[in-house]
Amino acid sequence: MSGLVAVYRRELTAYFQTPLAYVFLAVFAFAAPAFAFHVGRFFDTNRADLAPLFDYLPWLLVVLMPALAMRAWAEERDRGTLEFLMALPIPLWAMAAGKFLAAWSVAALAILLTFPMWIAVNYLGEPDNAAIATGYLGTLLLAGAYLAVGQALSATTANQVVAFVLGAGAAFLLTMAGLPFVLAALGENAPALVSEFVAGLSALDHYNAFRQGVIGVPDLIYFAGLITVSLALAGVLIAERRGGGR
Repeated sequence: MSGLVAVYRRELTAYFQTPLAYVFLAVFAFAAPAFAFHVGRFFDTNRADLAPLFDYLPWLLVVLMPALAMRAWAEERDRGTLEFLMALPIPLWAMAAGKFLAAWSVAALAILLTFPMWIAVNYLGEPDNAAIATGYLGTLLLAGAYLAVGQALSATTANQVVAFVLGAGAAFLLTMAGLPFVLAALGENAPALVSEFVAGLSALDHYNAFRQGVIGVPDLIYFAGLITVSLALAGVLIAERRGGGR
């Protein structure tokens, strides 16, 4: 655990020593309300809830989480610091978990910046605060899942741009998998077993359960499993490059 904490502190400090974290937080703080108010037409709904915000947050996370995750391992390989990191007496799982938790903390801070909108809807009406709270929990878990997948793909390359494209593509596919027109197309052209498998991969379906105020065990298992498997994959990929630098 001491190794995990050391990596966590190192990574969190690195985020705020460069403009990355500040740019990320500024973009998120601007984009999330912009989507809710202008694209989601928040005031036209005449409802005191954050549904317009939660409608567009997954699509915002598809872009911003891979941008946050791309540096995790790709930067280490590009700068040649991976060898040094691997030589430290810290297990790989602690390195992967520390990097993930640092990025997740930045993501949580970004999500927290939308908290004034929650205060606003309580001022304007009487929203279902329990459903909003579970919606935020679902958003945090979805962000964590996309981050973990992005960091696993970051371990495959020394190029951060490539890592971003791979991460965004994977997050996009996980989001698209639950859309009705995708499932309908699969139903017409693929066996039922394949359609059910793709539907089960849908991050959006599990996220929507939280939006509706339901904390289901299958949904928690889905996100916990996706995060765990992705971080384990990152560890395996880095282990294969032990002593290999780039």
